Amino acid sequence: MTIFRRLLVAVLYLPVLALAQQAPSAPVLAARSWLLIEAASGQELASQAPDQRLEPASLTKLMTAYLSFAALKQGTLKLDQTVPVSQKAWKTGGSRMFIQVGTQVRVEDLLKGMIVQSGNDACVALAEAIAGDEENFAQLMNREAQRLGMKDSSFRNASGLPDPQHYTTARDLATLAGALIRDFPEEYAKYYSLKDFRYNNITQPNRNRLLWIDPTVDGLKTGHTEAAGYCLVSSAKRGPRRLVSVVLGAASDKVRAQESLKLLSFGFQFYDAVQVYAKNEAVSSLRVWKGVASSVKLGFVNDLVIAVPKGFGPKIRTELVSQQPLMAPVAQGQALGTLKVSVDGKPFGDYPVLALEAVPSAGIVGRLIDTVRLWFN
Repeated sequence: MTIFRRLLVAVLYLPVLALAQQAPSAPVLAARSWLLIEAASGQELASQAPDQRLEPASLTKLMTAYLSFAALKQGTLKLDQTVPVSQKAWKTGGSRMFIQVGTQVRVEDLLKGMIVQSGNDACVALAEAIAGDEENFAQLMNREAQRLGMKDSSFRNASGLPDPQHYTTARDLATLAGALIRDFPEEYAKYYSLKDFRYNNITQPNRNRLLWIDPTVDGLKTGHTEAAGYCLVSSAKRGPRRLVSVVLGAASDKVRAQESLKLLSFGFQFYDAVQVYAKNEAVSSLRVWKGVASSVKLGFVNDLVIAVPKGFGPKIRTELVSQQPLMAPVAQGQALGTLKVSVDGKPFGDYPVLALEAVPSAGIVGRLIDTVRLWFN
């Protein structure tokens, strides 16, 4: 993750205190921790103890899936590749897809077994195929968590079986879910909305009840252990807009589903998502001195989307603040200013604005000419 992305995510997660009086009251859920975010920006819409470290149970499999999809993209793993089932994978306890030791299982079947059936045995088999053994795979999980900005997560296994050093937070899970949807949209669409999967003559349903309740929900993952309670990371898309909710520590399967739906419905009903600027759209241009070009376009590497209470979209205003004079060289992606966003006359947030193009230094003559011009500027 680039420095700018980390900065932008940090800014978007800050509470929008300026609209506190106008913002609708967030629902109170029957759960230990929860978080609702706007997927396009990562902006927080509602939360309760989102940074509390908790046992993730099978929500761990979101990271195992992320690394599996990355391996497919890199070509180190293939969907039609067969993976030998080890003694360790076969013996793994908890929920299973019932693979048999000594057999060969297709990677695609293991993915479905992990995502739909929540098979711990499938997770171990995938981990061994990607990293040689589960211990090495756990190192990859932690490295990826750091790269994605998951600051309060520690993984010890691929499945989510209990371990004192295996934990995460609602915020980190929302970050992971958002990254999975963003980085692997085709794989997400293909697997996470499947309602059941049959393997070894055993059909198991997806444990995400929302797939049957709300047609706009298309993922993601359930989790449960005695210590973690009933957990659910879910996502719904209505029109162009997507929300991600995380509910941890509910009392039952039914409660985690109804509380997740309550959270998603709150976000869609009481907030509008407004695209302030599109990806690579020029917000403005700045004068550049001593460069091969005399100006540089500024903008964002991703769509700048903010969520505001219903009806406040037309009240969004922006102001670009930058330091002058700007000297070449300018690197593409370099932060050159700040876009100050206000809503209804009240400060909403500050967003770093980047150079959309590079401006190398001019030659000796060009630099000399601009030096003289600066004396009179």
